[in-house]
Amino acid sequence: MSQNSNLFLFVGKQVKDEYGRGVGKIASFALTPSGKFDAVFVELGDGKFLKYSVDNLKFDGADVTLISKIKSQANVFCDQIPLIWRKDQALKELSEKKKISQELYGELHSSFDGALNQLKNEAQILLDEIDREIARCNDEVKDLNYALVHLELEHEIGKIDEQSYQAAFNIIQGNIKRVNTEKSDLELTRNKISNILLGEPSNPSETETKLEKETEESSSVSNASELPEPPVVVYVKEIGRTSA
Repeated sequence: MSQNSNLFLFVGKQVKDEYGRGVGKIASFALTPSGKFDAVFVELGDGKFLKYSVDNLKFDGADVTLISKIKSQANVFCDQIPLIWRKDQALKELSEKKKISQELYGELHSSFDGALNQLKNEAQILLDEIDREIARCNDEVKDLNYALVHLELEHEIGKIDEQSYQAAFNIIQGNIKRVNTEKSDLELTRNKISNILLGEPSNPSETETKLEKETEESSSVSNASELPEPPVVVYVKEIGRTSA
């Protein structure tokens, strides 16, 4: 995020996540002694406050977007792991060409290897977190589909008027779309990290394009399979009237 001396103008503005869901409103900012914006305080819908790094916020005109922490961490791993790996390979080549001593090679190689293993362990922890988030998305989509089916049932038997039905239908469908988009992003991020851990130092742009295509294809199949079954029409035969 580029520093802006007028960030306090965003106080009171609504913060949304990358999928359009409301997070809360900006209450204030924290600054370093040098005057650099460091963090933002956001009031959530329930009145609680959370503190986010300013680097995780995107300011675009009047819109304020909270960038996924998982994505930010994944980008760090996808940048640093291949970089350290390439440096270690270059170090090995220098050693083979007798341009550095074996003692110096051993010391630097041990340093690179230690840093690489630490990053890989942290990346694996992030993968586990991503798997939990994908499972959460699956549960949310399932619950939303159940809600949609029950809405259709109640509408079919005349317990919900058309206006209320349309409003509820749009809310549910909008949430299904957002959750599926989030799930696709998580799957793409997981694939990128997994490929890095498997040691595939291919062209980053080509890898990302390939993964995005694969994720879009799997997402379209997933979306189709997750749509609710056609609602069951219940016919009610009125036997007699009873007093309220």
